[in-house]
Amino acid sequence: MAQHFSLAACDVVGFDLDHTLCRYNLPESARLIYNSFAQFLVKEKGYNEGLLTLTPEDWDFCCKGLALDLEDGTFIKLAADGTVLRASHGTKMMTPEALTEAFGKKEWRHCVSDKRCTSDKPGVSDIPCCSGKCYFYDNYFDLPGALLCARVVDSLTKQNRGQKTFDFWKDVVAGIQHNFKMSAFKEPGMCPSHHDRETSP
Repeated sequence: MAQHFSLAACDVVGFDLDHTLCRYNLPESARLIYNSFAQFLVKEKGYNEGLLTLTPEDWDFCCKGLALDLEDGTFIKLAADGTVLRASHGTKMMTPEALTEAFGKKEWRHCVSDKRCTSDKPGVSDIPCCSGKCYFYDNYFDLPGALLCARVVDSLTKQNRGQKTFDFWKDVVAGIQHNFKMSAFKEPGMCPSHHDRETSP
């Protein structure tokens, strides 16, 4: 954090969930989030221990705006009109030929063409809404989850020799419920993120 900090110089002040004014160390918080969920899946749900090991290059997968197809484990990057710009099965990127064969120029199957989701971002038009069979990773706190889920898909595909459909999302939700208990925000000792903050002077 800067040596000299003044609230008077700020146009907007944002507060964390527990009303702590903070500046996140994103690389460290990403590792904390990933590790906490990976440990839950391995220790509590019996997933492969390989999920606990990461290389710096693994983080290159993370990209805001990814959508996960909860049925087949495909990660999608969508254009504004709902068509697919690029895709990967788990972390394995699809070739342009495979992308064209799978999606062509059609709207992604989970998009609802007769509904639009408004965007408050300048210059961004409304985009097609999507069904409940996908999940969007649209912020920095979600991105470690995208990497973890992609690696889960890789692991299950390898373990089950080309598995086509997946049912791991319920375990991810269980991990969220386990790691983000509201009571933890009332008891500082229970909330690991308290140790990763730079609070205001």
